Amino acid sequence: MDIRCIVIDDEPLSIEKLSSFISKISWLKLQRTFNNAIDALIFLKENETDLIFLDIQMDEFNGIDFLRSLKIKPKVIITSAYKEYAIAGYEFEVCDYLLKPFGFERFVTATEKIFNQFNTISSVKRSYIFVKSGYSMERVDFDSILYIEGMQEYLQIVTKSSKLMVLQSFAGMESLLPPENFVRVHKSFIVAIDKIDKIERSTIKINDKTIPVGSNYKENFIKLVLHT
Repeated sequence: MDIRCIVIDDEPLSIEKLSSFISKISWLKLQRTFNNAIDALIFLKENETDLIFLDIQMDEFNGIDFLRSLKIKPKVIITSAYKEYAIAGYEFEVCDYLLKPFGFERFVTATEKIFNQFNTISSVKRSYIFVKSGYSMERVDFDSILYIEGMQEYLQIVTKSSKLMVLQSFAGMESLLPPENFVRVHKSFIVAIDKIDKIERSTIKINDKTIPVGSNYKENFIKLVLHT
């Protein structure tokens, strides 16, 4: 599924950076970029889009004014150097708030949420997610996941048949996984509860992998496992 998007920002370097990031994600299709919100409003009167990357601090007609003016509201990710607009942005139900300067990893986390929102069927409980690996989006079934291990800035998703490296944060991954099935047990590990073979002292055994249980995660882990 392709997700159409536009960029609204009065800083040429910000537009260039966002355009570059967008070009690296195969399912994001950049329609236009705008250096002011008025031209973007005119464009949207005759064209549909799915997602807007929106700067807030702009001359004459700022991002908040733009959000108030929208009749049909696509998904919106705010990109701003100012923290103080975060609350105002969320009042308009924006999907995420990227605080400048942000890197590609943070951008990926925000756009993956959008992708999964577009691919959610409300009447059917999701049994899988799509994650970015290289330049493609890979489907991963929840039931196939054994555990997820942090590898510096990457996560390694270990399934029954493969190992998949993805550029994703633990927080972003946790937001995509059903909490009744997966639990963070260490700063570097998320495990599938039903794939645990043995719990011994402060370690977990899944297949041939021994996984430590961190002291900060132990109490919550035990509660979930024992259903107390």
